[in-house]
Amino acid sequence: MIKPADRAFLARLFEAAVEAADPMQALAPHLPDPPRGRTVVVGAGKGSAQMAAAFEALWNAPVEGVVVTRYGYAAPCEHIRVLEAAHPVPDEAGMEASAALFDAVAGLGPDDLVVALICGGGSALLPAPPEGLTLEDEAALNEALLASGAPISAMNAIRKQLSRIKGGRLAAAAHPARVVSLIVSDVPGDDPAQVASGPTVPDKTGRAEALHALGAYGITLPERVHEVLHSAPEDAPDPTDPSVARTETRVIASAAHSLEAAAAMAQAEGVRAVILSDAIEGEAREVGKVLAAMVRETATRHRPFLPPVVLLSGGETTVTITGSGGRGGRNTESLLSFSIALGGQGGVSALFADTDGIDGSEDNAGAFADGATPERLRAQGLDPSALLARHDAWGAFDAVQDLFVPGPTGTNVNDFRAILIR
Repeated sequence: MIKPADRAFLARLFEAAVEAADPMQALAPHLPDPPRGRTVVVGAGKGSAQMAAAFEALWNAPVEGVVVTRYGYAAPCEHIRVLEAAHPVPDEAGMEASAALFDAVAGLGPDDLVVALICGGGSALLPAPPEGLTLEDEAALNEALLASGAPISAMNAIRKQLSRIKGGRLAAAAHPARVVSLIVSDVPGDDPAQVASGPTVPDKTGRAEALHALGAYGITLPERVHEVLHSAPEDAPDPTDPSVARTETRVIASAAHSLEAAAAMAQAEGVRAVILSDAIEGEAREVGKVLAAMVRETATRHRPFLPPVVLLSGGETTVTITGSGGRGGRNTESLLSFSIALGGQGGVSALFADTDGIDGSEDNAGAFADGATPERLRAQGLDPSALLARHDAWGAFDAVQDLFVPGPTGTNVNDFRAILIR
């Protein structure tokens, strides 16, 4: 059983990471000056409602607008309308939300200001298929991309070319108004054009990059989607397009900031902290194995780090679904692989979780584990490797009562991993 004190310590680190990305703290230093005309807020993502509520509290001028968040993630706002839609597979409510965002920026002039509040999850929440495709096609596209194991940059290169709103197109629709995008980054490297597929952030990714991603990662698209990608869409506007000339982008919170906050808390409690990286990508189970090898080396040979130490990392791993998938998300899958690869190593406990509070499609953010987790599973007649093979990490950690369920956090800076080596 993981020691209660270690479990509580790891949970406090998670809380510190989330607090560093709290919208009220993150927004305050980055607010633009009020315009002579209207201020219209648009937004999308799992934490967009909390960002909108914080913006209203901080903004000392009239404001209006609309944001869309995941079902169950709404927060009360007085002037900004909050809509809810499905994530990770888009639905009709998302189509209506995309239309509402376009309506909000229609007819604006050069004295008006659009403030875009964008965070992770916005890609699925803003379906807007191009001519020739339907909502069902976009849902099938999302399912294919999520099951492919491709990195977020490759998925977004494709999404941007199969959308009427992504890839800076919402910013172009707001022209000639000024557009200021305030971004909570959930992507490795903090490229703002990748967050929610950049509805208000143009970049140079075009159809050629999307087609290259298909081959590079062996992504198979539904036939009709494949045809439209090859034949119909225009490239999204690039940064030199006159329609996006008055756009400005600010990353206000990220995994790097959150990991630094967690490290500061650990060190304040007398535990040395090392940040491995805020941009780890790759297959979740393989990342788990690599981290386990590093931990075993540290625990047994005191290299590359001297215990006691907590190893922190972030980024966005992926899961390639094979066969009929079980339940779980990338963090729990990575953690189950990590615990198996520890090989019974003692003195180690870990928390892998998603900073938005939900890992995959269940209600947990992630889970706790240690070197004895596989043994506890076997004691219940469960095979850890078989659970991993069928992507049922949720079932594994539920069986040993080690799921981590803090609830929706109102922000999203992606994966958070903390490994304590005593």
